[in-house]
Amino acid sequence: MYLLQISWDASPEIFRIGSLAIRWYGLFWALSFYIGYEIIIRIFKKENIPLKQAESLLIYMAIGSIVGARLGHCFFYDFEYYSKNLVEVLYIWQGGLASHGGAIGILIMLYYYQKKVSNKSFAWLLDRLVIPVALAAFFIRMGNLMNSEIYGIETSLPWGFIFENRGEVVPKHPTQIYEGLAYLVLFLTLGIMYIRKRASLPEGFMTGYFALFMFIARFLVEFIKEPQSAFEEDMLLNMGQILSIPAIIAGIGFMVYALKKKQRQGNDGSKNVPDRQ
Repeated sequence: MYLLQISWDASPEIFRIGSLAIRWYGLFWALSFYIGYEIIIRIFKKENIPLKQAESLLIYMAIGSIVGARLGHCFFYDFEYYSKNLVEVLYIWQGGLASHGGAIGILIMLYYYQKKVSNKSFAWLLDRLVIPVALAAFFIRMGNLMNSEIYGIETSLPWGFIFENRGEVVPKHPTQIYEGLAYLVLFLTLGIMYIRKRASLPEGFMTGYFALFMFIARFLVEFIKEPQSAFEEDMLLNMGQILSIPAIIAGIGFMVYALKKKQRQGNDGSKNVPDRQ
């Protein structure tokens, strides 16, 4: 018997006109791009980067995140189905996006952006891009909450959600909120880090911190999350955790490399300082 519980039956649609439905998930995706663009504009202005480069970056990131997230879902979580129904990979309106695929797509498109548009290093761009990406991750999890999807296992905790739209009758962990709050904290700490420490932090450090924080949070929350695909049910670690491990290792690698590079530069600089008489 559950004395405390939250009955969740929110509609995934904001409103509908005929066959056209405006959904919360789509709104949160749009907010991610709009607010992310505004953040990048302010960063580029502060650092005297031409604003046209910010406009180009938005296009590259939109393509990378959406295409990558869709392909990530199709190949990481439901390959057996989509390998036999390739045309349905294009049916993005039916749902099915994976954050790990989105991250890979962003990295690929950022590489092309850096080669074709920007005169800044890849690490410099990543250190700034991860700030709005962390906020976008928060918005996307809120979209998942409104869709009543990607939730957790049964819980007796007082903040358990009964996802009525999915036919649930017992409280489940609202893992969308857990992850969303973690990503919001990540966004805030990255923003503070950039405002206060960007002049002293070595290139790549913020990227490493982002990857380490985000994917450790994802890895831990997955322990109380229901399997997203049937093949995950008997796995010791699910697909989300397996895909998070390389990102965690990469995050540590970025941070260590950045700090060692700064240390080497400091040592080289100290050798070049002439002795005072």
